[in-house]
Amino acid sequence: MKRDSHKEKALRIERSLAKCGPDDFEIRIEAAMLAGTHWLNLALHAMGATRDDQDVLHTYMLTVNEYRRLSVADARLIGLLSEIEDLRPLYVRGDVPGGREMADRAGGRLAQIRAIALAAAGTAAR
Repeated sequence: MKRDSHKEKALRIERSLAKCGPDDFEIRIEAAMLAGTHWLNLALHAMGATRDDQDVLHTYMLTVNEYRRLSVADARLIGLLSEIEDLRPLYVRGDVPGGREMADRAGGRLAQIRAIALAAAGTAAR
């Protein structure tokens, strides 16, 4: 997918995310992961680490070698998205207490991913 498409999708997901309330923690975590994935792909394309037809779907689905290669491009991005993805089993699929706080954490990580991606792409959010 092209960079502009990743940016448009991420922004659209974030607009939907803004409509969620504090108790909608499952969808807030899911949306942070999905938007974060689009921002990650935008950044990796902008850095030349991946081609437009080579998108990361989930960091946990990457081979060890690909995870390491992309971490060389920007370990912060990979680590931040991985952290959001790691929340899903416990707070989205599971019923561990503290979902609201973890959704807040996911939102904070998403903001960091967005800032890194926009800087890498040399653009600003609309």
